[in-house]
Amino acid sequence: MANNDIQLAVIDMAGTTVADDGLVVQAFEAAATAAGLRPSGEERERARRYVLDTMGQSKIAVFRALFETEELAQRANLAFEQAYDELIDTGNARPIPGAADAITALRQAGVKVALTTGFSAATQDKLLAALGWQSLADLTLAPGDGIRGRPYPDLILTTLMRLQVDGVGNVAALGDTSSDIHSALRAGCTVAAGTLTGAHNAAQLRDAGATHIVSTVTEFADLITPNRATGRYS
Repeated sequence: MANNDIQLAVIDMAGTTVADDGLVVQAFEAAATAAGLRPSGEERERARRYVLDTMGQSKIAVFRALFETEELAQRANLAFEQAYDELIDTGNARPIPGAADAITALRQAGVKVALTTGFSAATQDKLLAALGWQSLADLTLAPGDGIRGRPYPDLILTTLMRLQVDGVGNVAALGDTSSDIHSALRAGCTVAAGTLTGAHNAAQLRDAGATHIVSTVTEFADLITPNRATGRYS
């Protein structure tokens, strides 16, 4: 086995395996209103831009950065989760085409797969249930007790330990945001890939340090599976 033989793929959800379709921004509008921001104006637009720039990060961390008090941050986060859950309940959650097949192909090739998110565990579970993905991956993980969200490496490192992977050099990560790339690089992943199906474009992902840019999660699986024997992911 090559030293950097990929044993684990850590893959983001919204924007990477699940189509976002503006759902995060829609849910943010409810959060901003709950926190007392005016319906329009410079303050609202600045907050909206910050949410877009920090896509992929833990939502409660984003709201803590935006609002002055913990009470406001928690109020915004609760409104966000309620709004996003309602969007899921009304049938707005849909997979990126080929995502489930790509994850299945990775697992059949001997690569463990973890699905991670910046949402709460409760929202992640609702999203997985809506898609019928409860058993699609080896592990699903969200920020929580002792696990910081992106851009910190905690989600990836916790996944590595729980799935008993040999080392960080045996991990490939995929996401659609700069925060995903930063998290993967901080964790020491051999592959820190960005996908073009979500929030950030190729230039933003490259600027963040992406080792690879792929068009979809399917291309990511195609990158990983044929090259496991050589450990070369070019």
